[in-house]
Amino acid sequence: MTTVRAKKHLGQHFLTDRNTAAKIVGALRPELGYHTVLEVGPGMGILSDILLDSGDYQTWLIDVDEESIQFLRNKYPSVGSRLIHGDFLALDFSAHFSDKLAVIGNFPYNISSQILFKILEERHRVVEAVGMFQKEVAERCTAQPGSKAYGILSVFIQAYYEVSYLFTVKAGAFHPPPKVLSGVIRLTRNETKALDCDEKLFWQVVKAAFNQRRKTLRNALSALLPKDRMGESPLYELRAERLSVADFVQLTNQLASVI
Repeated sequence: MTTVRAKKHLGQHFLTDRNTAAKIVGALRPELGYHTVLEVGPGMGILSDILLDSGDYQTWLIDVDEESIQFLRNKYPSVGSRLIHGDFLALDFSAHFSDKLAVIGNFPYNISSQILFKILEERHRVVEAVGMFQKEVAERCTAQPGSKAYGILSVFIQAYYEVSYLFTVKAGAFHPPPKVLSGVIRLTRNETKALDCDEKLFWQVVKAAFNQRRKTLRNALSALLPKDRMGESPLYELRAERLSVADFVQLTNQLASVI
């Protein structure tokens, strides 16, 4: 097998520009203390070629595409069991990784948000993530309060990770070329692994706030707590898009004190 067919239903757009691949891999910072890197959706291995040459970490690969798996087995016979045929979204991290790691990939655009939420789910292990997303999704991760792109994903990602927008990639760097621009971002886990609030309630508050983002928080959060019990905090008179992560933590603590 000399090539892999890009499959539309898997959202595959294979990166072909080696300079871009080198920049993506070069954004990893193993000095953060991890010794394992997991590449998601390696396709034909343009990132893998560089990752597997590094002596700074051990590289694992995971792909849901049988054709890619066969191609990669032939290309990298020494990788062995570190090549996983499976769905990253369903991966049991504890079955493979006992220590912290980084995640990297030219991520399929049709499951971008799910990939980010999977990283959040595994945030106690994933200390860094470097990846290519549809530019719109990358910008949502870095968006600040008050911008149109700011939303649930922005808050949750920024609650646990420092986010850097690294560079934009044009469609011509892929085969087949996508109809959108792409953006590469880096997530670096915050020093504090937990928020200074009830994290389960924090997630409920953020979701409820943005599910009715046109309403003030006093109205949007009324399903969690009756409005007459919310107190007089000025945060309740704002809409979700105006609140920073710290504001949402403060609001969660205020709700927790009266629920």
